[in-house]
Amino acid sequence: MRDLSQVRDGWDEIEAEETRLLREMTIAEGLKIFAVLYDAFAPRFRAEEQTYLTEREAALIERQRCLSRLAQWLKDHPEESPLPPAD
Repeated sequence: MRDLSQVRDGWDEIEAEETRLLREMTIAEGLKIFAVLYDAFAPRFRAEEQTYLTEREAALIERQRCLSRLAQWLKDHPEESPLPPAD
């Protein structure tokens, strides 16, 4: 197995070449590449959507709870709020 340091050797040149190629790309070429990649990956995204939906919904619910607690704290401690007073 190759040492990871060998993989990193020359990486700067690869990044420089990638940057050069991306700068030379037109908007139309970029959109064409996006469309090709989207067509290639869209079926997988749709197939996996349900797999991650429960996890995303749980994360959203937790964020909503945090925001609710923050709103309550701001209501209870208006003197400590970093927000300007509501008119």
